Amino acid sequence: MWRNWSGTESAHPVRVAEPRGTDDVLALVRRAREERTTLKMVGTGHSFTGIAAPEHTMLSPGAMSGVLGVDRDAMTVTALAGTPLHVLNATLEGLGLSLHNMGDIAEQTLAGAVSTGTHGTGGVAAGLAAQVVGLEMVTGAGEVLRADAEQHPDVLAVARLGLGALGVLTTLTFAVEPLFVLEAHERPLGWDEALESFDDLVAAHHHVDLYWFPHTDRVQAKCNDRLDVALDDARPLPRWRHRLDDDLLQNTVFGALTAATARVPAAVPPLNRLSSALLSERTYSDVPHRVFTARRSVVFREMEYAVPREAGVAALREARAAIEASGLRISFPVEVRAAPADDVPLSTAAGRDTTYLAFHTHRSVPHEEYFALLEPILRAHDGRPHWGKLHTRTAADLAPAYPRFEEFLAMRDRLDPDRVLTNAYLRRVLGD
Repeated sequence: MWRNWSGTESAHPVRVAEPRGTDDVLALVRRAREERTTLKMVGTGHSFTGIAAPEHTMLSPGAMSGVLGVDRDAMTVTALAGTPLHVLNATLEGLGLSLHNMGDIAEQTLAGAVSTGTHGTGGVAAGLAAQVVGLEMVTGAGEVLRADAEQHPDVLAVARLGLGALGVLTTLTFAVEPLFVLEAHERPLGWDEALESFDDLVAAHHHVDLYWFPHTDRVQAKCNDRLDVALDDARPLPRWRHRLDDDLLQNTVFGALTAATARVPAAVPPLNRLSSALLSERTYSDVPHRVFTARRSVVFREMEYAVPREAGVAALREARAAIEASGLRISFPVEVRAAPADDVPLSTAAGRDTTYLAFHTHRSVPHEEYFALLEPILRAHDGRPHWGKLHTRTAADLAPAYPRFEEFLAMRDRLDPDRVLTNAYLRRVLGD
């Protein structure tokens, strides 16, 4: 049985295979097409939706990992699509290179991360898909297709965030940069101060992340800025501080408290007030992936929506009012990020500057009422749901949210006319 990380999805594939390269994937796709069955490549299961859930044949990406080539003239790196992000990040660091931006979790495979729209905050490109400049995939029609700026650029434009609906990605080529030093400044703010200064913070810093603790007026701000200094001048957190803050407090202690309050919801507000009162200020600098990403051992459920940049603060205020009026007890902070517009057709930031609002619950807490309370608010602000996180949207109401939705569907008809790569989730969000 296949199950995703958060336990929201499971499947019983009929056939399981571990391809070692493009030829293996090609043979498996052609077999599924001949049999009129379906096939999905699963990643590490970090999507909360069933976007990768296999209905017949499941491909495991474990043998398709590693960096294949570096082009220092073009400043690109090509890697096998099953490579975990943390492996790519470590390899790039050893080469003196880095991605421009990334999310805060690095356990996903490259294929899974780009195909679901994984993103960070700030920068000139927030989403991983916007940093993809080339790819190879086996289409649902059973053909190997390579796409970049020179060959099949129309395919590249769409397939770099393809939801797994166009082909099985086998390699990905990313634009990279010389390794740089990123400084993080974390500090607590009051609710009013944080929201009133959000636009100024976004304008003044390269990357901004806010975390509001429900049932309190406390917000933790994290502002990341690129430093024009040598790598040797970085000032990482001391090991003891990293172990205390990030491993013990943010994972072990936080996990124990959120699990305990799941059984005693009345304890959530005072514990949130205590936790937020203990927030402290710290500044450190390191290579980018050690500032952007963090270990997450507490299993949770998540819904995230992308709203137009100018609607972000208003949507957050409405979400807070709804939470306070509902009587729900929410132990996880609400995350707020800002991202620039991109030109990826199914990116949640396609064509508009964006504010991301992310809502979480502990895996042992029913999430349905909380997410159902907030989703109408986010939809009313022209929100687009993260493809890999929980939502209730369907093709009928997603199509108006994406100006290039029909372009994507036309490419799907071209590359997977027999729907070899479909599953229940894709039938819901794309139609059949």
